[in-house]
Amino acid sequence: MTHGPDDSPRLPVRVARPTTFLERLPPPVSSLPRWKIGITPPDLSPWLAGNCGIPGVMHYEGRRPGPHIVCVSLIHGNEFAGATVLDRLLRRRVRPRAGRLSLVFANPEAMRQFDPCDPVRARCVDEDMNRVWFPAMLDSRQTSYELDRARILLPVILTADRLLDLHSMLWPGDPLVLSGLSPTSRAMARRVRGVDVCVADRGHRSGCRLIDHPRFSNGSAAACLLEAGQHWHEATVTRTMQAVVSLIGPCCGLPANDGVLPRREMMVTDVITARTGLFRFVMPFHSGHVVADAGTVVAHDGGDEIRTPYDRCMLVMPNLRPARGHTAVRFARVDTGTQPPAPDQ
Repeated sequence: MTHGPDDSPRLPVRVARPTTFLERLPPPVSSLPRWKIGITPPDLSPWLAGNCGIPGVMHYEGRRPGPHIVCVSLIHGNEFAGATVLDRLLRRRVRPRAGRLSLVFANPEAMRQFDPCDPVRARCVDEDMNRVWFPAMLDSRQTSYELDRARILLPVILTADRLLDLHSMLWPGDPLVLSGLSPTSRAMARRVRGVDVCVADRGHRSGCRLIDHPRFSNGSAAACLLEAGQHWHEATVTRTMQAVVSLIGPCCGLPANDGVLPRREMMVTDVITARTGLFRFVMPFHSGHVVADAGTVVAHDGGDEIRTPYDRCMLVMPNLRPARGHTAVRFARVDTGTQPPAPDQ
């Protein structure tokens, strides 16, 4: 038995159990559900050339000094609620009175592939654009569409003082805002409106997210990632607008909105990676579900049982169909002000 951040008893997360031959056989391949597509991709043609020498970046300067605020959409091409919000703000001619404002359409090429009959495929062209932000990777000779595009956008990222990365969720779940562990980013997360929960974690072993770039993890600049709700729902667009306006409103002279502020602060303690292609949850959990008791089996990964390590364990963004090597779920508990103790499981 180990101990959690508040020194309470902590049970093991992954428990091996004997399995029969039949249990080790791969399950039948099941099709993805049919998703309800309630919104369509926005027309971004007026903005794709950009106005500052970087395609897909609309940049504006205020008359008074102030921070450089950056809002990024389309890191994943099939998550276009954020692009819809930025398009609406641009058409309203929202401009900063102080500081600088950059509105970024990161991967419009992926969005062009969007097909309502197969909406998941438009996530990327070559690879996940939210795993390419390691400086060593950006400086390497490696190439892909998303990596090359990240290099083009890097001058904007390296001058950002506050950055909000706009996303949505494939599976149903409570909206949330994610940050890394830096105090500045966690403080920023508490001020983002439209969501009830802010969650701090230390990123992914499989690659570096935009919000984990050293610009935001090692210095005074701050970055958060918004998960505004399920893909392709108008309610997700509404929450995204609330979050963006809460960030840019003061510098742009926009009226305050009535979106909720986060009331719960959670810390991720465990990141569960699927070790086999047989990872299955015992039921279709939604993000934000709180499991009351420690030791509750929530999933099976081949012959292993995945159990909650402590009471009142929150499941953060469970992936109901994880591939081998991909994150299946994160476990989080109420933040006690200490860093997460456990490595990936």
